[in-house]
Amino acid sequence: MLPVRTGGIFYIEDKFDWYKIALMSSKKHFLERLPVVYAGALICCFLWGSAFPFNKLGYIKFQIDSDDIGTLLLFAGIRFFIAGILAILIGSCIQKRFIAPTVKAVPKVALLSLFQTIGQYFFFYIGLANTTGARAAIVEGLNVFVAIIIAALIFRQEKFTLNKAVGSLIGFVGIFIMNSTGEGFIDSRYFMGDLFIFLSTICYAFSSVCLKKFAPSEDTTMLSGYQFLFGGAVLSLTGLLLGGRLAVVTTSGIAILIYLSFVSAAAYTLWGMLLSRNPVSRLSSIGFMNPVFGFILSLFLLNEGSSVGLNAIIALLVICIGIYTVNKTKEAN
Repeated sequence: MLPVRTGGIFYIEDKFDWYKIALMSSKKHFLERLPVVYAGALICCFLWGSAFPFNKLGYIKFQIDSDDIGTLLLFAGIRFFIAGILAILIGSCIQKRFIAPTVKAVPKVALLSLFQTIGQYFFFYIGLANTTGARAAIVEGLNVFVAIIIAALIFRQEKFTLNKAVGSLIGFVGIFIMNSTGEGFIDSRYFMGDLFIFLSTICYAFSSVCLKKFAPSEDTTMLSGYQFLFGGAVLSLTGLLLGGRLAVVTTSGIAILIYLSFVSAAAYTLWGMLLSRNPVSRLSSIGFMNPVFGFILSLFLLNEGSSVGLNAIIALLVICIGIYTVNKTKEAN
């Protein structure tokens, strides 16, 4: 039987089978359905947002000083090495086989790890130690705008539409509003910390582009797991060479470290699966919720404020408008 084209859909001219093929052709992949995309991305954002206060709590439990770069990198390295093991185990259980990189995939793992784990968290952990959890969450929100700029204008992975430009700027305004306190947006006490957090967002943006590029030909769970493993080993070794030591180890500290490892393994694996099926801008726009979760959780868990405040509520509304604006297109680019 020959395939016949009707209304842009190919089907086999058979009274039993043609409608099944037409139905399959018109269906979106599960990970492309907007409710699934939004729910999955929000879960990732909550997990990542919780990492801001829990990292700070980890510094307290392990008694890590803000100027002890070696120990900060060792703490980060152990976290991501464990995260890599968890991601590989989770992926292997889901696929019912042990996932491992091919020879061709090794350079991709190394390049992804350079930006996503080594570069991003080198700057992030040093920066977080020199600023507040709430401020770090706010500055980290800039990765949305940076990711869209890099993906659309530099690597041409998608179109940079007017909606994306306006929505990103609206989101940036929301981040600014959230940070508009009596001390102003730039505070000399936290300038270096905020700068390092911003540099980590640039590394994150490049990692998103790399993951988007590699996802069609590689298993995203494998990529996430092994880049964590490799990056964690590099950060740990660097920390040890700089004299880093976890001198104080407690049960609560270990629990925090394991939770942070789970956050990385679960969130990045899910994010990679979503990124393989959706434009960077769609996911990055939802990433505006990262500073919302991080800001609120830092206020309560770190006692960095007595209440959320009116400015945070206004910022939340503005950020949601930004999300809506970026995604207000007739079809995904």
